[in-house]
Amino acid sequence: MAIFVSGETQLAYEVHGAGFPILLIAPGGLRSERGMWRGSPLNPLAALSDHFQVIAMDQRNAGESTGPIESDHDWSTYTQDQLDLMTHLGHGRFAVVGMCIGGPYILNLLKTAPERIVASAVMQTIGRDNNREEFLTMFDGWAEHLQARDPQMYPSGALAALRRRMFENDLTFMAMSDQVIEGFVAPMLILDGADTYHPASSSERLAQLQPQAQRIHAWKEPPALEAATEAFLSFFRAHAVSAP
Repeated sequence: MAIFVSGETQLAYEVHGAGFPILLIAPGGLRSERGMWRGSPLNPLAALSDHFQVIAMDQRNAGESTGPIESDHDWSTYTQDQLDLMTHLGHGRFAVVGMCIGGPYILNLLKTAPERIVASAVMQTIGRDNNREEFLTMFDGWAEHLQARDPQMYPSGALAALRRRMFENDLTFMAMSDQVIEGFVAPMLILDGADTYHPASSSERLAQLQPQAQRIHAWKEPPALEAATEAFLSFFRAHAVSAP
């Protein structure tokens, strides 16, 4: 493990393999950290690190990463962390894999720095489908843990503002409107979700907004898992390449 320090923020990360860089954004909501990949039936660390340079990171205030929370922070705060880490590592262009909350994080990377993202795999993205209270409850548990740890670094007012900016909206993918997503052109692979936090309807909606995207409906259990893993690797072999 290594630590990238930027001001008061410390981002923990690991680098595996060699080749074109692929950033991994783990599941776990705001607790998105590297260890969460161990619970995924399709673990991109295992699938990709023999073929690419894979960078797995802990998001701000998850795992071994820390950073302040201020009243103007939102989805873009995390996006900037991700971009800053990849710049620090010398990667101007890269591919990205994100699961769960990694869906909106990927979408915000595509919105913020489209020239840097060559391809993405969105694994069971979070999304809206009669689940607003579940996301707010998830946020509140995370915020209470941070406040108990350090009330000065994580003031209640800043946490409340972050809650409003990130989760108190009715946007399908919470970070931006569907209309913005329609404009993304980088190759995308969608692996469907099918539960409260990762509803099937959100994967379907993302596929509608990105009709050029490849899609894998079944991927969590054999024999579909083996075929999905091969398709996952093939996608990055085709698209995770340097710009001409």
